[in-house]
Amino acid sequence: MEFLKIVKRRSFLNEAVYIALNVALAVGLMLLIRTTGSVYPAFGLVLLSKWRIFAVRPRFWFANIQTNMVSFIVSVSYVIFLYTTGLTNMSETQILILQSILAVLDIAWLVLLKPQSKRIYIVLQAGVALSVGITAIFSVAYGWMSSPVVLLTWLIGYAVSRHVLNNYDDESHTLFLSLAWGFVLAEIGWLAYHWTIAYQLPIFNKILLPQVSIITLCFGFLTFKSYDSYYHHKKIRFVDIILPLIFTVSIVAMLLLAFNNVTTGV
Repeated sequence: MEFLKIVKRRSFLNEAVYIALNVALAVGLMLLIRTTGSVYPAFGLVLLSKWRIFAVRPRFWFANIQTNMVSFIVSVSYVIFLYTTGLTNMSETQILILQSILAVLDIAWLVLLKPQSKRIYIVLQAGVALSVGITAIFSVAYGWMSSPVVLLTWLIGYAVSRHVLNNYDDESHTLFLSLAWGFVLAEIGWLAYHWTIAYQLPIFNKILLPQVSIITLCFGFLTFKSYDSYYHHKKIRFVDIILPLIFTVSIVAMLLLAFNNVTTGV
């Protein structure tokens, strides 16, 4: 019984330390951005927080990097959001409120969603990385050449696809399907680079949400449901994808046809 009590105490202590470190990371990144006005110290802290990737023999580094790509995408996107928020012409109070909201969301990601390992949470993790990653790219890439945009969107597509597919038992097609979904996303990214539309947020109207992030999330959801149906039934059943298909087509059609005249080009 004493041993069980010690184990419980250690478990509680480990959990408390884990939560405290993640809260400190999210708050520290926000303070770095507000203090320095630069993303580079914050990016350095993000890299430092991933030290466990390299705390093994070098031959395992590449595998660890791939495993942690989704987490890295979310962390880098968080830094970009903090930075771009500070560049808007909102009042200092509004900026502080929005950055605090972003910090709370990042804490929720680090503490609540990221540690989960059930399939539904894995899919949610991939969805978060896909949406925030694409949003981050198109929030800062309007002055870039097209090549980095296409490459980064491909990388996000590969990372989120691999993250989901690794949760299934069939590993024979993981690499091919991940590369293929990255290619599809890269094509969407290339199109969006030449025709970028963004929507103003209701309260913080100086913040723009790129249309492409919504579209890629919808297509990602439909693609996941199609693969999940094929995995369980060895074919894509229409009954399994009819609702996701209707939802995706409806959202994309509404964005492309009904809301383009009220959007703001980035």
